[in-house]
Amino acid sequence: MKAHLVKGEAVADPRRDLLKIAVINRHATRAPAALGFIRGFGLREGALASSVAHDSHNIVAVGADDTSLAAAVNLVIAHRGGMSVVGRGRRAVLPLPIAGLMAGVDGRIVARRYTGLGALARKLGSRLDAPFMTLSFMALLVIPDLKLSDKGLFSAAKWGFVPVVEK
Repeated sequence: MKAHLVKGEAVADPRRDLLKIAVINRHATRAPAALGFIRGFGLREGALASSVAHDSHNIVAVGADDTSLAAAVNLVIAHRGGMSVVGRGRRAVLPLPIAGLMAGVDGRIVARRYTGLGALARKLGSRLDAPFMTLSFMALLVIPDLKLSDKGLFSAAKWGFVPVVEK
């Protein structure tokens, strides 16, 4: 499925469940974001982002538009790690400031916030039971086939990087 171009830029098309996915390196400064497209999340609007992203725990985000995508990523950055949802005029975050993976608060608080993020993701159109669990595996390169890392699109079947855009 080809992405639509607007002013020469490839954009998400939530009506076709074609969302933009980004992986941002959390461990290097000034590293460019890797971008691609993904289907199956079902978001009609907004974006999700998380620093829980196997195996490198970079920030992985999926969104229906670039503005929401950037806002979700920036929430995770502002909280030194975590999970976020942006959309419908709301911004929600579960801060995970300990290595971007853990919170320094009671587990019941974490569970409540995590459940709330999932509910908000579903209000934005996600059909997934566990959107953040799914998102965390979108950057795990070793399970086939195509996954996005901070270095680009990786094919486990070909065991190498492949172009995001076919020419």
